[in-house]
Amino acid sequence: MSAPGTPVRLLLADDHPVVRAGLRAVLDTEEGFLVVAEAATAERAVELAATGGFDVVLMDLQFGPGGMHGSEATAAITARPGSPRVLVLTTYDTDADILAAVEAGASGYLLKDAPPEELAAAVRTAAAGRSALAPAVAHRLMDRMRTPGQALTRRELEVLQLVGDGLSNQQISKELFLSQATVKSHLVHVYAKLGVDSRTSAVAAATARRLIRR
Repeated sequence: MSAPGTPVRLLLADDHPVVRAGLRAVLDTEEGFLVVAEAATAERAVELAATGGFDVVLMDLQFGPGGMHGSEATAAITARPGSPRVLVLTTYDTDADILAAVEAGASGYLLKDAPPEELAAAVRTAAAGRSALAPAVAHRLMDRMRTPGQALTRRELEVLQLVGDGLSNQQISKELFLSQATVKSHLVHVYAKLGVDSRTSAVAAATARRLIRR
């Protein structure tokens, strides 16, 4: 957290130069913000955050193919003592993405279509050490809390997302370091919670409910 009277020092982590330029343009107009650096990869964001020169990292979730995911970078950043706050800024509002980011230690989760004033308020909230959630994200988390028995766990969502990506049970077991029997067990629970009886139906139902990405 920055000292009173000093600007909130920001790191922008997004693989799209146009997005970074847009964020910088918005944040530079806000009093009390200082965009110190930008990172085009999640790996670079982790490296820069470790220097200790930032109060808040605005973190995208999806970077280029083969690179570190934004949630992985968030976990790496927040694991360090005295680390900056991480505010996820993404286009994705699925349960799978939200839970992964929150469990990784993100202080907030905002969607890229948020108006400038909402973005500025979220940055200030995160810098102050409080949670900053987009209204739609907060609503989804509340829904999960109201029906915990029907909500898919983070692991079940991970398995189902990989099913949606076209991976076999054997490939999923290697990706998540699980036995194939455990993968099958997770899918049985997924089918029961979604009221379906096949992989295709499960992916369709989860996509319609915005539990996983299309």
